[in-house]
Amino acid sequence: MHMFGEYGWGMGLLGMIAMVIFWVAIVAGAIYIIRLLATPHNPETRTKESPEEILKKRYARGEIGKEEFQQLLKDLRD
Repeated sequence: MHMFGEYGWGMGLLGMIAMVIFWVAIVAGAIYIIRLLATPHNPETRTKESPEEILKKRYARGEIGKEEFQQLLKDLRD
């Protein structure tokens, strides 16, 4: 009979490393799934732009002229 029992060294160093990697993967997977389920994916829940920001972007893209921009900005602020 061996000094360490009938089964020798047990898992050994590689077995212990594999077990640690296994449990780290399980915990990381669980955290990933929890975060995935907890994060809202609805576009409406994201931060919305103010009407003035949208108007400024339209003006910057050239979709509206200066006079129209100024009139719409005045209308928004009234």
